[in-house]
Amino acid sequence: MDTLALANLLFPNTTDTPETLEERFPCRNMPEGAVITRMAPSPTGFVHLGNLVQGLTSERMAHQSGGILFLRVEDTDAKREVPGAVEVLINTLKHYGIHFDEGATIDGDNGIYGPYRQRQRAEIYHVYAKKLVAEGMAYPCFCTEEQLSAMREKQEANKENTGYYGKYAMWRDRSLEEIREQLEAGNPWVLRFRSTGNIANQFKFNDLVKGELTVTENDIDHVLLKSDGIPTYHFAHAVDDHLMRTTHVVRGDEWLPTLPFHIQLFKALGFKLPKYVHIGPLMKMDGTSKRKLSKRKDPELALTYYKAEGFPVEAVYEYIMTLLNSNYEDWRRANPTAPSTDFKFSPKKLNPAGNLFDYAKLCDVSKNEIAKMDAEKVYTLLLEYTEEFDPDFAAALKADPDYAKSILAIGRGGKKPRKDLATWKEAKPYMGFFYDAYLQAPEFDSKFEPALIRSVLDKYLSTYDYSDDSNTWFNKVKAITEEIGFTTDMKAYKADPSAYAGTVADVSTMIRLAITGKTNSPDLYTVTRILGYDRTVARVQNVLNTL
Repeated sequence: MDTLALANLLFPNTTDTPETLEERFPCRNMPEGAVITRMAPSPTGFVHLGNLVQGLTSERMAHQSGGILFLRVEDTDAKREVPGAVEVLINTLKHYGIHFDEGATIDGDNGIYGPYRQRQRAEIYHVYAKKLVAEGMAYPCFCTEEQLSAMREKQEANKENTGYYGKYAMWRDRSLEEIREQLEAGNPWVLRFRSTGNIANQFKFNDLVKGELTVTENDIDHVLLKSDGIPTYHFAHAVDDHLMRTTHVVRGDEWLPTLPFHIQLFKALGFKLPKYVHIGPLMKMDGTSKRKLSKRKDPELALTYYKAEGFPVEAVYEYIMTLLNSNYEDWRRANPTAPSTDFKFSPKKLNPAGNLFDYAKLCDVSKNEIAKMDAEKVYTLLLEYTEEFDPDFAAALKADPDYAKSILAIGRGGKKPRKDLATWKEAKPYMGFFYDAYLQAPEFDSKFEPALIRSVLDKYLSTYDYSDDSNTWFNKVKAITEEIGFTTDMKAYKADPSAYAGTVADVSTMIRLAITGKTNSPDLYTVTRILGYDRTVARVQNVLNTL
């Protein structure tokens, strides 16, 4: 076989050479140890938590080393592409703090190593495809879908490995004349890699997460170019990672089965193999067993879920960092106010088996993050959330910003700030009672007669004085407690509950319900200070009118 003649026959219009491409995409002038890595998603429209895990891993590796993170869109599978998906992806990752130094943008490309969308790079792939054909390492295959299906059925019936290899590689050694006949007849073809591997052979490979792996050689003649001339992911990523000078590839460990082929392909192309960082899956408990997070079953896999629930970006970021490096939590405790970028991230500390997603822990992390914010920031982020997801509540917040901020300032600051909120979605249930439109009718404990509750509220109104400090205010509540025959001695009550009709806690709850409509609220004295005298009295009086 005259492989050079075959290469010219298959790619007559491809005049560039690997050498000209090397000049067009020169080696980057970077400091030693700088990591050049990328995110390379498919534009399917679904941006998930795994994208963020991989993105954050890539971003930390690149930027803490003085390197570069770029975005490449792997759109070789046109059937799966969703219109507008690239914009969704870029905006979502930007929302979560993943910023790219170069690559695909909403408005086009940013950087000299583009195009950064693979379907726009077809001519580049053809240069290397022609090289492989000329060197006898690739060939055209004219098999029909029916032939391939029949081949798979035979392999399955014989309990053989499925795939295009060995005696099943029916176009591997055809003559130039046979190929020319097919081309002249206009029959479609794909370009296949001519594998020299043998599944009887194994070799060692070091992954930055998995450690040393034992890898079986690839013997499948995989497709490099599809019939439309667009490359498969395997071929495209090898060419792109070389020309874009990628040093590290971060991806999910579902790609491990294709690693032998990728290693083989890089070698055949004469490219230096990048270092691989294969990340384990995100899992969750399902009963007593673990399973991978599922797009179909688990809404928390989609990044849109966290925005809709109202988790602050800082909280999601912090939580992901605890998943990526187990020593991050210890570092954070020792450096509570330091920016997360000060932490020395290491891909070698990633859990090889993957991580267990823990919603309760995410909520705890989020409570801590919100507790660290001042009222001004909480107001800004809450307003941003409600304007998108609860416009009515947003209008209430905007009507009197100072009033809203005074509510959000309750318990902030100090060594032990309140941790009432885990999400912005929880804000209205937490603070809505401050607004008359969201005040709920109280439901008093049925063990207390309405007449008794009325007596407590009447006494409260008769003694309420807005100028009282918190001690005076609470002493009046205790006085009411004793007047109705309840006890203020909680220790005595716990020792013998049957000896008392009720306690100061019961009285406080009656007053709290009348003012807030809730059994739980922030410090009641502080609540009355924010509500003001007139509104506090009016609320108690309104309840009295219903009893």
